[in-house]
Amino acid sequence: METIQDGLLNSSAGGDAALASNVPPARPRHSLPPKGSCWYCEKPLDNVRRFCGKECADGFDDEAAFSGRDTPA
Repeated sequence: METIQDGLLNSSAGGDAALASNVPPARPRHSLPPKGSCWYCEKPLDNVRRFCGKECADGFDDEAAFSGRDTPA
């Protein structure tokens, strides 16, 4: 019986290319810098988080997709 690592290396000729195909595309919100408040509703946050919750993050993604832009102006 082979190890998991050997199985992965043997089953994918492209190695990294096969693994990269399973990675979902980056969302527009991932390129935003933290600013101390939510990018969607402006609720005050620490200097690490970009959104106060999943609802705001999803709302931002929806608006970005609808407006056709990746980041706010």
